[in-house]
Amino acid sequence: MGDVTRVLVVDDEPTIREVVTRYLEREGFVVDAAATGTEAVSLVAERPPDLVVLDLMLPGITGIEVLAGIRRTSDIPIILLTARSDEVDRVAGLELGADDYVVKPFSPRELAARVRSVLRRTARLETPNRPIRFDGFEIDPMAREITRSGEKIRLTAREFDLLSFLAGSPRQVFSRNQLLNHVWDSSADWQDPSTVTVHIRRLRNKIEVDPQAPDHLVTVRGVGYRFEP
Repeated sequence: MGDVTRVLVVDDEPTIREVVTRYLEREGFVVDAAATGTEAVSLVAERPPDLVVLDLMLPGITGIEVLAGIRRTSDIPIILLTARSDEVDRVAGLELGADDYVVKPFSPRELAARVRSVLRRTARLETPNRPIRFDGFEIDPMAREITRSGEKIRLTAREFDLLSFLAGSPRQVFSRNQLLNHVWDSSADWQDPSTVTVHIRRLRNKIEVDPQAPDHLVTVRGVGYRFEP
């Protein structure tokens, strides 16, 4: 990100689009707005944002399709806007690489807090730790990259944060609520703990030899997860 942080807001409801845009601008962000998936795809290509706020229920090209299209070429953070009844689509969005979600109706203040949280995690402004090495992998906090035998593995910003947090405390067990607190800067009041489960599953698919019998991202039944180096 440069000195100016650009956010793309995608929602077909004019009131939501205008309120969110106005609030984020007041918080110091530069905001582009789109009413359709087609318009969103064009804006991402023309003026790549630092973060996308994306409604799932869009006419024409759906939010899920927009998300999938962005993820084919970019790892920019994406926050989904979903209705309370959209659990299936919400999980599908997380599986495709969304970093966070906010359930409608929401307050603009809550959304702005989520935007800042995701951007803060992505920017990683604090002094980086040393690389973490295990089983042919290397996690480089400075470059925000993970490689296996020198070959880069593509992770979203949230996936990287979750893996590096767990790997930074090997064999320590963390509950899903603890991980929401440390990695999402959130709590179960704002965020469904199943979000953690979805991200763990995605990570296993990317780094484990057998995701069904993981060697590194281990489930501790009834408690949470731990990292085995």
